[in-house]
Amino acid sequence: MGFPIHRGRRLRRSEPLRQLVRETELSPSDFIYPLFVTEGRGVRRPVSSMPGIYNLSVDNAVEEARQAHSLGIPAVILFGIPDRKDAKGSSAYASDGVVQRAISEVKEAIPSLQLIADICLCEYTDHGHCGVLSGGDVHNDSTLPLLAQMAVSCAKAGVDIIAPSDMMDGRVGAIRKALDEARFELVPILSYAAKYASAFYGPFREAAQSTPKSGDRRGYQMDPANAREAIKEVLMDIDEGADMVMVKPALSYLDVIWRVKQLVNVPVAAYNVSGEYSLVKAASQNGWVDYTRIMLEILTSIKRAGADLILTYHALDAARVL
Repeated sequence: MGFPIHRGRRLRRSEPLRQLVRETELSPSDFIYPLFVTEGRGVRRPVSSMPGIYNLSVDNAVEEARQAHSLGIPAVILFGIPDRKDAKGSSAYASDGVVQRAISEVKEAIPSLQLIADICLCEYTDHGHCGVLSGGDVHNDSTLPLLAQMAVSCAKAGVDIIAPSDMMDGRVGAIRKALDEARFELVPILSYAAKYASAFYGPFREAAQSTPKSGDRRGYQMDPANAREAIKEVLMDIDEGADMVMVKPALSYLDVIWRVKQLVNVPVAAYNVSGEYSLVKAASQNGWVDYTRIMLEILTSIKRAGADLILTYHALDAARVL
């Protein structure tokens, strides 16, 4: 029953035939595009470590979101870069904060585009950590009410989805309770459930101006060596009310995406993070790789591993090709 009766090449001999039998299809509707929103007007400041990505004032964020929507991308996720930072990240939950204003203006301009708010304090604190510091360490329980405040303020501004990324224990439950009490019981939560303490976040920290001034985040983000722990984190977040869960980063954690997908019955997202993006951009600019082919191969691998949604800085480029 082997060769020559069975020839694998029979189904590979032309592009139309390969398309016909293709197991994994990639589409712009799979993507969520991250936007970094800063104060001011007319600002479009390049992020040096992420070619093609910018810090955008609210007016330009609206136009970038409009472009994403026109390419068939159904959602954007917003990160804020405030002018003022303090120990408790108060700009994160201010009603007139930069992300809250961006939510309001983008939603007014493009009502059908799904807006996701990243809920974390790292961009808003003067120390760069994801919560309130106590004795040099992030104090978990003191941080939860502030994350809940930020979530409610974003919901009031008109956000469609809340996405907590801080990795505090119990934050999904605290946010769900706060949203429900504020009559936003229909706003879903996309939890960064398995977020690893990764070296792939470096360029993001330039883009979001969120590098910790001391220490690191390994005390609350996950150890890259652990996979079973990711399942524990995912199941805890679902028990607390998460409607969707995320694995971050994507490429070094395809096995984790696969494990999560096989276990849960909620949508699974994966974040194709800044370092993964920048490596591809740098290699392509040096002529070492074919940018389009490697970009699509990476995104396809993430979907093939089980991701229903892919957060990626490649979203515009990939959507134009697809």
